Amino acid sequence: MIDIRAEQPRDVPSVRAVVESAFARAAEADLVDRLRDDAVRISSLVAIEHGRVVGHAMFSRVWIDGDDATVALASLAPVAVRQDCQRRGIGAALIRRGIDACRAEQWPAIIVVGHPSYYPRFGFAADAVAHIETPYRGAHFMGLDLQAGALREIRGAVRYPSAFDQLR
Repeated sequence: MIDIRAEQPRDVPSVRAVVESAFARAAEADLVDRLRDDAVRISSLVAIEHGRVVGHAMFSRVWIDGDDATVALASLAPVAVRQDCQRRGIGAALIRRGIDACRAEQWPAIIVVGHPSYYPRFGFAADAVAHIETPYRGAHFMGLDLQAGALREIRGAVRYPSAFDQLR
């Protein structure tokens, strides 16, 4: 059975190992380490199986800078599951729990840059954010309204936390 809970300080080394395993490189694990800053972190979730961390999902703040205003949104990135535990619904469970947490905290929407055949099952759609400027424009850039019509009303360019700068 998988237990999903908020990441604890003792989980940090295990989360790093999971993220490195899932992405086969350290860049995304470094990103997670930088996103733990309380100024940008919304939710950092772990999936636990038999007492070990087998998955992780990070939700952090991003901003849409428009002509008249800046709007804060949630961003999902990254999601990681140990390679030997993939294809068992762990990532999906982490994503669903994170979406629920963002909704409970009244975030207007969530954006993600991810696989266009995976994230739509959670309600993410590229059309929802096609009018928002981003360096990740295209089918991989998707959004999910948590408040009806929130993304439709937003205009401007995504400003990611500086933690993302090293991934580009």
